[in-house]
Amino acid sequence: MFIMIFPILRISVLNNVCNSLKKICQNGGLMPHFFIGVNDHINNGEITIGNTDTYRHIARSLRAKAGEKLLLIDDNQIQYETVIKEISSKEIKCEINKSYLSKRDLDFDLYLAQSPLRSDAQNTVIEKATELGVRGVYPVFTDNCALKVDKHEKWQKVMFEASKQCERAKIPTCYAPLLLDKVFQNKYDKIIIFAERSADMSLKQYLCKNPVKKGDKVLVVIGPEGGFSEREFNYFRENNFPLITLGDLILKAETAVIVGLGDIIYEYQG
Repeated sequence: MFIMIFPILRISVLNNVCNSLKKICQNGGLMPHFFIGVNDHINNGEITIGNTDTYRHIARSLRAKAGEKLLLIDDNQIQYETVIKEISSKEIKCEINKSYLSKRDLDFDLYLAQSPLRSDAQNTVIEKATELGVRGVYPVFTDNCALKVDKHEKWQKVMFEASKQCERAKIPTCYAPLLLDKVFQNKYDKIIIFAERSADMSLKQYLCKNPVKKGDKVLVVIGPEGGFSEREFNYFRENNFPLITLGDLILKAETAVIVGLGDIIYEYQG
């Protein structure tokens, strides 16, 4: 008898979750937005979703029905408020109610170079960096790096899911891991290195002298839990890279990412 209870409980919980999501949509909310891919089509005020993964997510995971709302976005960052007309065995047809250019984007290019962390901590970094509007993340193998394994394809999937949840206008890129000196070979308008020691100034002091401007390409560099090595600090000094502090408190690496990126956006928009 106990063997039968657990499957029933699982089904009951799943149904409750699906019903809760439906109530949110029926009360005027929109489902998490989806990206229109190569197998999807826009024609005569309708969008046909043919992408297999998107179809399964909407039709099977969310158990959406005709009459429910979807928020869709294309490669040109045009967002579409739609209503489902029909769900067949392979595709979903939606009627477009409204379309407009998405505002879910920064008007400067923000990049993160960061020493990968273990397990869930790195997933958190990727997710929060995506929410905070980065264009891309460079996993950097530093001297004290905790994880020297290439998982950028996995982290790209985390970015994709986070982009849907926070309605990003464009999916950022997680690049293949590289060594610290290689990340500086690209051209940036500003390079901000957050250091737990030997900092030259606060972020506010730096941005007062070097304000971020519209269209700027900004690189933020954050080290591992063990901090940058003396060799790496010497490299920064030799190349005249400013070392910036986030304050007197000691922050975990994933916290430093959230605080650092958030502070830059706050100073820019404030």
